[in-house]
Amino acid sequence: FVQIIIMKLSHLLFLAPVSSTICVSAFVVHPQGVVQSSNLLRVHAASQELSSLPEGISPFEKSLSKSIDIQADFRARAKPAVEAASSDGVRLIEIEFPPLLGGDKSKSQFDDFDNIQELDKNKDWTILFAPTFTANPGYEDGKTWLVFPDLKECELARNEWKGARYQTATFTTIEAVTNFLKGDGGYDAPWGENLVSGVSKLLGGKKGDAGLLGNREALDPLIEGKNSPAKLAFFVQPGNGGPVEDWCNCETIYEASPDTTTVVINGALDKLRGGYYPAVFFPKLAKSVDRFFTRFESVFYLKPISDKGVYGWLYRVYPEPWQVVLQTVEETDSKLRIENTVVYVSDERPSY
Repeated sequence: FVQIIIMKLSHLLFLAPVSSTICVSAFVVHPQGVVQSSNLLRVHAASQELSSLPEGISPFEKSLSKSIDIQADFRARAKPAVEAASSDGVRLIEIEFPPLLGGDKSKSQFDDFDNIQELDKNKDWTILFAPTFTANPGYEDGKTWLVFPDLKECELARNEWKGARYQTATFTTIEAVTNFLKGDGGYDAPWGENLVSGVSKLLGGKKGDAGLLGNREALDPLIEGKNSPAKLAFFVQPGNGGPVEDWCNCETIYEASPDTTTVVINGALDKLRGGYYPAVFFPKLAKSVDRFFTRFESVFYLKPISDKGVYGWLYRVYPEPWQVVLQTVEETDSKLRIENTVVYVSDERPSY
């Protein structure tokens, strides 16, 4: 694919008003590594009503990030976006954001963190997000599903969030949903899972499964005509940091229940669409990406971008267009102030 890298933005963008059209130099980088100068890229920041960036997300304001609940702000912005998209008939929805920002342990992309920390935060974020829907007509009575990547995550979520408002959603897993909708054998199991399952049953002896993969009692039963089909299904970080089969199973689930609004939370769909997994090694996943994951609508999307000292965000709140927002730091009276400048607006998702 062709990746457009915008060079030498800082001087131009610091001086340009939001409503202006800016010409900047650009380069096209081909897969072979050849760099060619392109025509000037025209960057237009339209003077229309756009959502502002959430407060406290800049890496230059860490003290503020640690003192406010940034994730609650994300949820407040994402909910009407999901509702609007769903009302418009969108059934494949992506939500992408930095899950570690905010609170006393706030971390940006420049800090050290691991996949477990991300998964824990995505789990908590989604559990807090689901009750904002379950009180609405059509979403109650277990019709809102929390679909975890594996049984252990489902068990942890069940034990950590015992409040009644959280338990109104249906707690389940990718495996449980796939087998329920497609029958036993419909689930595409990751390599090694059957081995671990066999060991767990062996260790359990007469008492049954030893629970190495999690406690099945954490699962809510799926009952056709009661909590199935789901009105809304949140998939918590499928595939990202886990087995690639999670992504393939997401497609299987959607095909079996296409009227359910499927919402993927931080599923790293950019990695899929960007060819991170070569088709020669992951042929099944590559086919799934082409026919399924390219169809997702990004309804709340916030991702940091940086290049050569220029820092900003790729941002969208449905049904608004995409924004590229530059963040600069100004010092006034020994105090730092973050300046947000919209430098690009497009109905099409920008390449980066």
